Amino acid sequence: MSQQFFTDVITPQQLHAILHTGDLVVLDASIGPVGKMVKPNQVWPNTIIPTAKFFDLEGNFSDLISEFSHTMPSAEQFIEEARQLGINNTSQIVVYDCYGIFSSARAWWMFKAMGHKHVAVLQGGLPQWITQGYKIEQAQECSGHKSIVKPGNFEGKYHKQYFSDKFDVQAALAAKQSAVIDARAMLRFYGQMAEPRKGIRSGHMPGAINLPYTELLLSGRFVSREQLVDLFSGKVNSADSLIMTCGSGVTACVLALAADLCGYRSISVYDGSWSEWGKLVEFPVTTE
Repeated sequence: MSQQFFTDVITPQQLHAILHTGDLVVLDASIGPVGKMVKPNQVWPNTIIPTAKFFDLEGNFSDLISEFSHTMPSAEQFIEEARQLGINNTSQIVVYDCYGIFSSARAWWMFKAMGHKHVAVLQGGLPQWITQGYKIEQAQECSGHKSIVKPGNFEGKYHKQYFSDKFDVQAALAAKQSAVIDARAMLRFYGQMAEPRKGIRSGHMPGAINLPYTELLLSGRFVSREQLVDLFSGKVNSADSLIMTCGSGVTACVLALAADLCGYRSISVYDGSWSEWGKLVEFPVTTE
């Protein structure tokens, strides 16, 4: 049976229709409960979509040498870990998470940065899959989530324009045709709420624009494309180059995915995000 390819987003109905066909790889990119600790050896989440394999954003698919959370690993590490998940160059990848659209967008962006074209985020994630009545399995009982699989032949190539560093952000803040958009909540953006990470200043980069990622979602799903377009057009010009930032580079990718759906093509994610900028005293911070 020929493979039907999807990119960017896929509905639960569409995923269900291809779940056992073609070179499909379903990835669970969930991270632990925000603000809470997952106990050692605890399976998280405890229910998954059948055939799903675990995309470990906080382990194998992060640069563990970096002092900042969730940063992109080396191309060599990413390729090796992707192969261990059975991913091939021809694979249709569908990524989801247990919140709706949250950390799945980060995994999607990383595959895009590695040049893989056939990758999509599940609209509404695991909650929407369950709401629509599709089958789930206990994670500890699902062979696909933990078992050793035949290694794939994934040969991605890293495209550095997908990620920005602090100097790129500094230059973008000074440029008229660039916009830096911060996905954090408004109270954090204006320094009215303490940062969850120790040693990180409160506030935002002077000249940055606040667009909380939660404003793009309704019940864990993206609002309509028309609404997304309105949200972005109220903040930036259509010709702007966009750099997305957040706390640690995860929800910035929700903005990146939404901007991509709206037709923006010059998009980058600041990998260090506020975890880095807020710690570096030589970089300015404002609460205004």
